[in-house]
Amino acid sequence: MFQWYRQITPVEQRTFWACFGGWAMDALDMQMFGLVIPALIASWSVSKTDAGLISGLTLITSALGGWLGGALSDRIGRVKALQIAIIWFAAATFLAAFCQNFEQLLILKAMQGLGFGGEWAAGAVLIAEIIRPEHRGKALGTVQSGWAVGWGAAVLLYAAVFSLVPQDLAWRVMFGIGLIPALLVIYVQRAIPEPTRAAAATSGSKQGFTTSLLGIFSPKTLRVTLIGGLFGFGAHGGYYGLFTWLPTFLKTERGLSVMGTGLYLGVIIVAFGCGCLAAGQLLDRIGRRRTVALFAVGCTAVTVSYLLLPIGGGLMLALGFPLGFCAAGIPASMGALFNELYPAGIRGSGVGFCYNFGRILAAGLPVLIGHMSGSMSLGAAIGIDASIAYSLVVLAVLMLPETRGKALDGAVGSGTFSKD
Repeated sequence: MFQWYRQITPVEQRTFWACFGGWAMDALDMQMFGLVIPALIASWSVSKTDAGLISGLTLITSALGGWLGGALSDRIGRVKALQIAIIWFAAATFLAAFCQNFEQLLILKAMQGLGFGGEWAAGAVLIAEIIRPEHRGKALGTVQSGWAVGWGAAVLLYAAVFSLVPQDLAWRVMFGIGLIPALLVIYVQRAIPEPTRAAAATSGSKQGFTTSLLGIFSPKTLRVTLIGGLFGFGAHGGYYGLFTWLPTFLKTERGLSVMGTGLYLGVIIVAFGCGCLAAGQLLDRIGRRRTVALFAVGCTAVTVSYLLLPIGGGLMLALGFPLGFCAAGIPASMGALFNELYPAGIRGSGVGFCYNFGRILAAGLPVLIGHMSGSMSLGAAIGIDASIAYSLVVLAVLMLPETRGKALDGAVGSGTFSKD
């Protein structure tokens, strides 16, 4: 499975690990919020709708951050944009530990979203341009598995901190810890040189930031931009609708303890990492469209079974593996697919928009789920919304072209870097 890694150059390998660390850091900090929702509800008497509002606003700002961060990477370079996004993201996470009320946390989570979106966009384009076409799907799929590593770290921290520290202080400790891995990732990112790109790839900087930002809406790329946005909406709507509320569902409706919740989530997280690796292999073997459709259909079926059917704890624990496995395939596929839809000069803007714009529409789903849970069970609300969202992914991918093995115009080649 990892034979491809031994075939790439040292520069490709360092870039891979830098981006892998970035994805893991994102997951660590982002997944913390879903885990501490019950503590916030207890400490500040926050309603489920208000908790969903924080998650929803974070998705909106991450969408804007992804689009702006992608365009910024077209303008000043992938590595520089990546560094700016990481610093911003880490600082906002750390400051959230000192919030005194709901309004302050809402603002800082919004700021966190800006950096989160920008980090993904710049990093995804960086590794797509560095890794050779025959290994692009595998590399980006494996990098996405870094999300499972960070997610798992967040759950372990949750179990440890909430077992040792009083609940009203534990969530602050978790946000404070979120700064530590960022420092290591920033150091690693600085060791990665900026890739040299052909003259065509610098068109975004020559034409100006605004032109690069809006160039994805030109007649040549408007169709893929709109379909890519629909794809992103379905993917993020399903993922965040499901996993923002899953810890609360397990604790409140299934009555699990902190350790019990960690066990159930642990199965899902391990499966998520496996799903990313499997998706990476399939992307380069059977193509982008078939891989996405396969995982989206599977995720819809498993989500319905996991949340809506009257199953016992043992079966629910077992179904956690296919749930996490199928949920991984869609985000693991998006980096390779979106990079291959756009030409040089607006690639960062296009990838950032397609991956992140769906978050603006998807931002309403966590809020909607919180509201719906007032008139039905939380599990039913999550299951209905997530199933609809994943169905949109299937519709969108059927309208996109197959891009497996496509060479990215504007990239000079693997291992070629500027002296800046």
